[in-house]
Amino acid sequence: MHLRRRLAALAAATALAAGCGDAAPARPDRQAEVASRGASVMPFDLERTTHHFAKTADGGVQTVVADDPTDSGQVGLIREHLRTEAERFRRGDFADPTRIHGTAMPGLDPLKGSAGRIDITFAQTADGAQITYRTADAALVTALHAWFDAQVSDHGAHATGG
Repeated sequence: MHLRRRLAALAAATALAAGCGDAAPARPDRQAEVASRGASVMPFDLERTTHHFAKTADGGVQTVVADDPTDSGQVGLIREHLRTEAERFRRGDFADPTRIHGTAMPGLDPLKGSAGRIDITFAQTADGAQITYRTADAALVTALHAWFDAQVSDHGAHATGG
């Protein structure tokens, strides 16, 4: 019976994760609010950068790139910000996404309690930086996917999902 419960829980988590597909874009006024709050948290220019959120089976990869790869100023700001955010996220500190997206952001509550349960790594890319999230906890994978979808929705033209 214990095995059946575990399999049922895994099936439910998988179905929930599959249901966290690409989110519909947020209302334009919501996207404008998010962009305004984001400017006070993210040092780079949203109009000159793009966020990419790629979901994986065990988490996801968040990448921010300068739209002009030769824009060393934006590339440097992206790298500095994502390096700092990765350190905070490892500690379960998701205060910056809360400031940008609000307390009701999908996936955010479970992530706030995830310190030590998600492997979070920072890496530079040629045109910016990325944060990779990996976990064996199905509930946290679901939270990450919901969080990614919410960011794509809220950032509108400044973000892509996949």
